Amino acid sequence: MTSEQRRESPYPMVPVAEAQRLITAHIAPLPAEIISSLTADGRVPAEDICATENTPDVAKAMVDGYALRAADGIGERRVLAEVTAGLADDIRVEPGTAVRIMTGAPVPPGADAVVMVEYTTEAAGMLRIKQPVSPGAHIQTVGQDIYEGQQILTRGTVLGAADIGLLATVGRTRIPVYRQPRVAVLATGDEVVEPDAPRRAGSVRDSNRYALLAAIREAGGEGISLGIARDTLEEQRAAIEAGLAQADMLITSGGVSMGTRDLIKPLLAALGTIHFGRVAFKPGKPTLFATVNDPERGTLPVFGLPGFPVSSLVSFEVFVRPALRRLQGDAHPERPKIRVALLDAIRPARDRPEYQRVVIAWQDGRLVARSTGAQSSNRLLSLRGANGLLIVPPRERVYAAGETLEALVTGALRNEP
Repeated sequence: MTSEQRRESPYPMVPVAEAQRLITAHIAPLPAEIISSLTADGRVPAEDICATENTPDVAKAMVDGYALRAADGIGERRVLAEVTAGLADDIRVEPGTAVRIMTGAPVPPGADAVVMVEYTTEAAGMLRIKQPVSPGAHIQTVGQDIYEGQQILTRGTVLGAADIGLLATVGRTRIPVYRQPRVAVLATGDEVVEPDAPRRAGSVRDSNRYALLAAIREAGGEGISLGIARDTLEEQRAAIEAGLAQADMLITSGGVSMGTRDLIKPLLAALGTIHFGRVAFKPGKPTLFATVNDPERGTLPVFGLPGFPVSSLVSFEVFVRPALRRLQGDAHPERPKIRVALLDAIRPARDRPEYQRVVIAWQDGRLVARSTGAQSSNRLLSLRGANGLLIVPPRERVYAAGETLEALVTGALRNEP
């Protein structure tokens, strides 16, 4: 330690909620782009989508059977023809007649009901029905599924398989969606090496950058790898500027603590505005959020994440992922929160909330959480298999098994703990 090294951080430690508020205040959706709606799953519409036509556009049979006039009662009818789905011959149902019809076929003029084939007999071109039918029976009316002008999708809603089907149904093959963010990721540190490079004693393989790039893809972003920057102001500044020049967001890994080689915070203070440099949570206290102004593109968000692997990914989940979803116009960018019963005793931190890695599952009709083991910030195994982050408020005594706490759901829930 040199005499020039700070003993205390110049940044006040902000609560998690305040850090999230500051991030939200500086994040706005990216501009929209027009893409094919047929491959838009996972994207977010930039406007409400309305139908421009009725579905169905004509009355159609909902079952296989016979189209007829309900007023004819149960008397015999002469079968005029057969109508199949997609075909509409020039046929009109007059009193005393019927038309054999397939599911989805247009109901011919004159008919006002369809009787199911199971309730009929046909011989020598004559139809007999076993019971009377009511007008409108088994007929899908014009616009019954979707009517012209009806809003079918809402701006800010993430598109899923059913939404793609809806868009195809109404013939909307091109739609405006918010652009996917480009996110540059920079690893820092003299001790960091590529995963496939020779590793000298004391060095560490760069797991953070690749884990963050995977997390960015999962969140709907496009990751850009900036490689590893050594611990010099010149190299890290050049890498940061290169990242900001090509991305909508920059994430750095490492270099945000209090060591003499932790250069990210002073660099970003010189390039932009640091909104917070420490957060009162565990793991990830030195997490940083800053903005840099680009004359052409406006405000660019920057996150400085800790170097420990768990701290990096937990900080991403709590702070970065919601920001990425907001950039994409997602109206509900936060992970869901639920209350869970503890299967294990949980030891809390005394001074700040801790986000502990857990497996959440259903057990005997209730949601329970099981710890993934030792929760040290360098133990990446504590995240493997976890589908939740247990939010553990600080206190002196242990949380006993059976107590309930809130948890952030990060993956699919299980049927067994």
